[in-house]
Amino acid sequence: MPKLVKLYIQQVLIGFGISAVFTTILIYFNIGNLQRLVFGSSDGLLGLFLIFFFNGLVFAGVQFAIRIMRMGHEDEDDDDDDRGTPIRGDLIPIRISAR
Repeated sequence: MPKLVKLYIQQVLIGFGISAVFTTILIYFNIGNLQRLVFGSSDGLLGLFLIFFFNGLVFAGVQFAIRIMRMGHEDEDDDDDDRGTPIRGDLIPIRISAR
């Protein structure tokens, strides 16, 4: 299996783990009276699964994006010390007419 696929699966599992914790916190602390809605309705478990699943998709996507964006910084040297090319000569203001 390619390394990128392994990385993706790992980040998806982490994202859905975060979603499980997030959904548990939502239900436990009864945010927005969600606990009563989930356990008091005949379709409550479907709603609970959908909350978990869609939050898992979001968290997995964010987790994977952060991991991919951080990959470039691990291999490169820290180049924050570069100050660019110094300006040579004096700055001369130029008049520009506006219509």
